[in-house]
Amino acid sequence: MTSRNISRFWEWGKKIICVGRNYADHAKELNNIVPTEPVLFLKTPSAYLTEGSPILIPKYSNSVHHEIELGVVIGKGGTTIPQSSAMQHVAGYALCLDMTARDVQDDCKSKGLPWTLAKAFNTSCPVSEFIPKERIPDPGNVKIWLNVNGQMRQNGCTSQMIFSIPFLISYISEIITLEEGDLILTGTPKGVSAVQVHDELHAGIDDVVSMTFKVGRL
Repeated sequence: MTSRNISRFWEWGKKIICVGRNYADHAKELNNIVPTEPVLFLKTPSAYLTEGSPILIPKYSNSVHHEIELGVVIGKGGTTIPQSSAMQHVAGYALCLDMTARDVQDDCKSKGLPWTLAKAFNTSCPVSEFIPKERIPDPGNVKIWLNVNGQMRQNGCTSQMIFSIPFLISYISEIITLEEGDLILTGTPKGVSAVQVHDELHAGIDDVVSMTFKVGRL
């Protein structure tokens, strides 16, 4: 399926395509309308972060939130991909964090501006090791969790997603050509909250993967 080392997709993948408000309870906790079609935004590859380096709160934000998500790693590119064959384009998965400057996002939303400053800053996309597709036979029923300093903050299941992974792959590929190494962030369950300098974030999928990141500031 792949011609490059897909297990290190973060080193060469071109795009991070994110889906906002894909869990109804998360949309409601931020007083957002539950969407009737996917809400998309992008992160740049410089947002990638792997274990051993800290998440850095940008200078212009005083409220960065954690959002734990299942990431889908594309192994075969395509445009206008049918839902029926969408999973054939998946190489595997990664547990991901969509770190969000919430104060900046709220300001952008109030002014009708894009979310780039809030979502795409350096270190805003921490990722776990690559998870081969076979390790997650049913991506529509995956329990993901995150704790901060040992306290559980997020604990959800991908069965709660509004839009399924095959639907998202098909929908996105109608707009943006998907390429090998691209990452799709599929949304976060409820429980998002602010992190502080020196916090330790520990997240996982039981019996599959776990990851730990510390928080610093620029």
